[in-house]
Amino acid sequence: MSADNDPVTVLSEDESWSLLSSMSLGRLVTILDGELEIFPVNFATQRRTVLFRTAHGTKLYSAVMGDRVAFEADDHTVAEGWSVIIKGRAHLLSATAEILDAEEAQLLPWTATLKPFYVRVIAMEITGRRFKFGPEPDRQSTSA
Repeated sequence: MSADNDPVTVLSEDESWSLLSSMSLGRLVTILDGELEIFPVNFATQRRTVLFRTAHGTKLYSAVMGDRVAFEADDHTVAEGWSVIIKGRAHLLSATAEILDAEEAQLLPWTATLKPFYVRVIAMEITGRRFKFGPEPDRQSTSA
């Protein structure tokens, strides 16, 4: 099978950021008291970071107080899909210059709630995969 026909393709860092930048909804994964937490968030990318807004609560606390976070976004059509995962650290923006910079992303809350805090996820690692959909291969031909 040629590389063009491979059902899974590893994306470059540039491709991963490009695809991630095309989306506005992703999932933030944190750990709180040893338990995994996952939160859907609307987001924007800004200079190869992920930016989201939030209010007081578990999402904010677990994101910025934890050692690491993960962030994932994906999309698909009938024929193919992709997924990009970031592993990194989340930082609450508190300096005026940081907040003014974040406001340039024009990231608005989707829900009619006050979300006064900006959080920036700085990637330590980014991985992406593109998937071509199709039938499962015959088990007899793959076990030889």
